[in-house]
Amino acid sequence: MTPQSDEDEVWRQIVASFNEKAEDTSAGQPWPDRENVPDEPPAEKKEEDTEPVQAAVQEPADDEDHYVPPPPPPLPKADGVTKLAWAALFGGPAYLLLAALLNWPMDGWIVFTAVAAFIGGFVALVVRMGDGPPADSGWDDGAVI
Repeated sequence: MTPQSDEDEVWRQIVASFNEKAEDTSAGQPWPDRENVPDEPPAEKKEEDTEPVQAAVQEPADDEDHYVPPPPPPLPKADGVTKLAWAALFGGPAYLLLAALLNWPMDGWIVFTAVAAFIGGFVALVVRMGDGPPADSGWDDGAVI
């Protein structure tokens, strides 16, 4: 016999037994016997075991030990170009969405302007982002990759 004929015979046996029911060795239990729970009811608990446990109430710490963070610094002022870029980035898609929901007429030049505003705002923000360290970071600003 060749190895190919042995393999063919094994495949024929697998295909022939495809629809046969598997042997039930666990007597209808999908778990091992060691995981069976005894049929006895659990022992009754004493009265003292059923009472809820009171958690110890902790007094709040003194105010001197409590950390109060300083107020956050004010947001930096944005120049006009940055404000315009953010408005274009969100305004173009917002107009298209609003026009689609309200069935406003959308001519080709309106759609082009909205898409161009979105792309232009994104490009303006990326170009103005910069890739160098801030000017006031000092002589050692950590690793620059």
